[in-house]
Amino acid sequence: MVSFRVAGPSEYLAITGSGIKEIKIAKKSWIFPGQVCICFDISPESYSFRVQAISSDNVTFVLPAVLTIGPRTDDVASLEKYARLISSQDKNSCKAHVKEIVKGVIEGETRVVASTKTLGTIFHEPRMFNKEVVEHVQKELLPFGLLIYNANVRQLVDERGVGFVSNAGIKMQQERANQAKVEVAEETMKGDMGVKERQGHTSQYAAKVDTETKIYTKQRQGELQKEEAKVTMEVKLFENEREAEVAKANSELAMKKAEWERQTQMEQVEAAKAVQLRDAELQIEVERKNAARQMEMLKAENLTKAKVEYETKMRESEWELYNKQNAASAALYEQVQAADGCRATAEAALFESQKEAEGELYSMQNEAKALEDLAKGESEYLKTLMEKFEGDYNKVRNYMMVDKGVYEEIAAINADMMRNLQPDIRVMNQ
Repeated sequence: MVSFRVAGPSEYLAITGSGIKEIKIAKKSWIFPGQVCICFDISPESYSFRVQAISSDNVTFVLPAVLTIGPRTDDVASLEKYARLISSQDKNSCKAHVKEIVKGVIEGETRVVASTKTLGTIFHEPRMFNKEVVEHVQKELLPFGLLIYNANVRQLVDERGVGFVSNAGIKMQQERANQAKVEVAEETMKGDMGVKERQGHTSQYAAKVDTETKIYTKQRQGELQKEEAKVTMEVKLFENEREAEVAKANSELAMKKAEWERQTQMEQVEAAKAVQLRDAELQIEVERKNAARQMEMLKAENLTKAKVEYETKMRESEWELYNKQNAASAALYEQVQAADGCRATAEAALFESQKEAEGELYSMQNEAKALEDLAKGESEYLKTLMEKFEGDYNKVRNYMMVDKGVYEEIAAINADMMRNLQPDIRVMNQ
């Protein structure tokens, strides 16, 4: 029959049988046919023992102990070991069985550890002895899946009729009392010695302070004398430095005055020279402007003259041509009227006159055209210069003066003028 089992808070299920290799530990599980399930308690139990043991010096004693022991719950393998341990027991005999096992382990391991130590060692070092006993017992309980949760090993007790442990306790108490008396005496001695030493130290310190005070007073007096001498020397040095600085300042003032006078004279000479140079520059500028004005006047005069001559020659040529044409027409008319017979002669004369007139007119036209070409060339030349210098008349003028060599002539004239200037410059130092 299939059933579902659930263990309590402090219980586990141990299942064996069909489908399980050895043993299965669980808190809840289905139980199938062919399987066996037991529920076991894992709550720790406290066990009290009085173990009789013999030390290495053959002294018998009793060791009271209370141990809290239970299954190890943090390891499944330990639970399986514990389940095997109690599987053959019922609930009533289970705890007794575990107690017998624990008692046997504790008695055996306690005797083993006690046999390696003297009673004095056990009595004076109980913690070390208890620790070794618990470690040996725990090592022997691991195969059963048990764990010591708490161990309380009490003070040793004498076996009946022995009294060794009680005597050892009395001896130890007496030794402690005697040791306390010795310590009190030693502390009293230390106190008396400390008082004497303190008084001696106080006297020594007072004498040392008096000596150091005298030494400090002497040193202070010497330092004061040194300071006074140092101050006197520093005052003297300061006065000497001040006198040297005054002398140096007077010397520098005299040098500066001489330098100022020299600079003043130099500035006066340079000012006069600058005035002369400025006059020369102004003169050059005036000459440059006069040359430019004369150049413009000459250019305008030449252009006007050429134009007038051209127009005059044109008028004269036209007038002469007109007169010749009229004369030729009159002669032709007279010849035509005089006689038809002289037509050939008149025509020849007329043709000759016309050729002469045309030759003179052609000559005069060529001359006028040459003048006109000259004027146009000058005009195109000026126009080209104006375009080149972007309409700046001053640049065009300067270019033409440079091209004509006007500046060289002015510079030569100014050089001759400056060559004749001989300024007298004198520098006086005081």
